Amino acid sequence: MKEEIIKKLEEIVGPNWVDTDSERVISYSREQTNNAYDLVTPQPVEGSVIVKPAGAQEIAEVLKYANQELIKVIPKGAGTGLSANAIPTEPSIILSVERLNSILEVDEENLMVSCETAVTLGDLIEELKKNDKLYFPLHPGDEGAQIGGMVAMNAGGVRAVKHGIMRDQVKGLEAVLPTGEIVSFGGKFGKLLKNNAGYDLMQLLIGSEGTLGVITKVVLKLYPEPKATGTLIIPYQKRRNAFQTVPKILQEGIIPMAIEYMEKEEIEDAAQGIGKEWPSKEGDSYLMVILAEDKEDTLYDKAKVIGEICEEVGAGEILIAETNAEQQNILEIRSHVLPAIADKIVDSPDVTVPRSKLAEYLDQLDQLAEKYNTKIPVIAHAGDGNLHPIILKEEGEVPSYYDQLKEEIYQIAVELGGTVTGEHGVGMLRLKFLPLQLSQAEQQIMWKIKEAFDPNEILNPGKAVVKVLN
Repeated sequence: MKEEIIKKLEEIVGPNWVDTDSERVISYSREQTNNAYDLVTPQPVEGSVIVKPAGAQEIAEVLKYANQELIKVIPKGAGTGLSANAIPTEPSIILSVERLNSILEVDEENLMVSCETAVTLGDLIEELKKNDKLYFPLHPGDEGAQIGGMVAMNAGGVRAVKHGIMRDQVKGLEAVLPTGEIVSFGGKFGKLLKNNAGYDLMQLLIGSEGTLGVITKVVLKLYPEPKATGTLIIPYQKRRNAFQTVPKILQEGIIPMAIEYMEKEEIEDAAQGIGKEWPSKEGDSYLMVILAEDKEDTLYDKAKVIGEICEEVGAGEILIAETNAEQQNILEIRSHVLPAIADKIVDSPDVTVPRSKLAEYLDQLDQLAEKYNTKIPVIAHAGDGNLHPIILKEEGEVPSYYDQLKEEIYQIAVELGGTVTGEHGVGMLRLKFLPLQLSQAEQQIMWKIKEAFDPNEILNPGKAVVKVLN
């Protein structure tokens, strides 16, 4: 990066908050994708600079300067993403929001929390422990994830069945547009329950993967803390039976906090990796059902109904974790699956299909495994139809059939009415697969939205959307 650019950035944020050290720059240029899918993830280029603004005004000045000089800008959060979304492919300003890390208000009357973008999920959980009335339900699997990043990627993860994904939690946000304007969405204080004024631009920012603006503040919904919670572990010999169970539970009017799916080898690797023990020794695959109810009696009644449904579909002996410690152990094991198996896998596509098609999708995955003479393990947020088929390494390398298998994994999902990404986002990893799902007209509209927000294409270029010519 040129010396005059460094000097100008130091004028904006102060010399202590501009970093050109090559090792740190490369560290900030990476994300979790580089660790999880190292053989197929683009590597960051050298020559970028880290800038750490103190707030929205400094971010606005950085973006105005970047527009003037046509310098690319990569918004940087915690780096927990899994789509190759925050990796610079040319020398860029890596705009770290780490200094914007304050929880501004827990509003008990409106059941909302206001926080700056770099507040982590772990920070939020700890703050809400001080208030035994309210909680925030979403858990993408890594409590180091930042709230702004969860909004930008429209995070889902565990515990999204009952209350929805990140898009369903956001009531207001502040962002800096690529051209440097500071805007607020969701009313003056971001606490409206209803707002029908004009196009809903806030929804465009949610899930935009840092391509339409830099999120600086967020207002989230909170929920009354449930009085009774329990986690069921349900073993199966055949994974198809596990997925057949999911619609049957929901058809009974039971809406759990989460319905997760995992397989024996992967979940035991995860448990061993953090020095814990998976509680069930029966079966080759499992559903993990988290219930959260107002009364213990209601919880046990629903657990009984679930047990009867599972028995009909061929489940083994169901275990229930009732204490907070037991439930936390199970959640920690489930959240550690990807790090535990990272050295075995090439990639883990992120597809979603209608819940009614889960078992059919599994059948077609089995056919693909037979076609390519491999195994395709699956971990899944089964309650919302979101699956992560795992493409395994062969002798530590990318298998020769990788590209074709990955495309077929996506193609089958789309043919069943699904999507090529349910929660991780497009980033760079899924960009070339968008035409499997989106028409040229849809892609053109998306690109025109990108141009309207970012006319000079400086903000997180080459991610999330494809430039489609008329």
